[in-house]
Amino acid sequence: MTKALLVVDAQESFRRRESWAALSNPDIVARVNDLVTWSRAEGHLVVWVLHAEPGTGTVFDPATGYVRPLDGLVPREAEPVLTKTAHNAFTTTNLGKLLTERGVTDVCVSGIRTEQCCETTARIASDLGYRVTFVTDATATTPLPHWTAPDDRSLAEVLADPATMRVEDIVARTEYVLAGRFATIASTAQVTGAASPVG
Repeated sequence: MTKALLVVDAQESFRRRESWAALSNPDIVARVNDLVTWSRAEGHLVVWVLHAEPGTGTVFDPATGYVRPLDGLVPREAEPVLTKTAHNAFTTTNLGKLLTERGVTDVCVSGIRTEQCCETTARIASDLGYRVTFVTDATATTPLPHWTAPDDRSLAEVLADPATMRVEDIVARTEYVLAGRFATIASTAQVTGAASPVG
């Protein structure tokens, strides 16, 4: 086994946020499932990573019950489910050790959010020497308010603000900064064999 699919933070926590209504990729569960099905058929490792913020009382606090895969995503018993407290999937987990033990050299990155935990995981994986494929259409994100905007604004206010970064711009920017530097950019169809990856 030399390949692994990383499903990063594809969890119910995000569905509980108002911003879920503006998700860049409403088909995230279907796309991740396509990758999972293909990976299992090919004998590749599937690793599930969940983000937790214990004791915060937020949707990322395990006590809320939302730190679990999105409905429709079901890890198999033999598939590792790791919990992280950092943005990337390596720093606060044993992911690196797990991949080394399994002889993994190539990773596919999918999950939520495109520009945050998925991108950061891709960068770290590349720096650690893995060949990285970033499966953009199996990631998702939400509009990104300007960093000076108040934290308590409604989704309507966020969307009305011209300084908000739109999801299509976030996705494009992520592909620009990863391609040719940290990862190969690919679609789910390309990874699963419909075409060859580009970038």
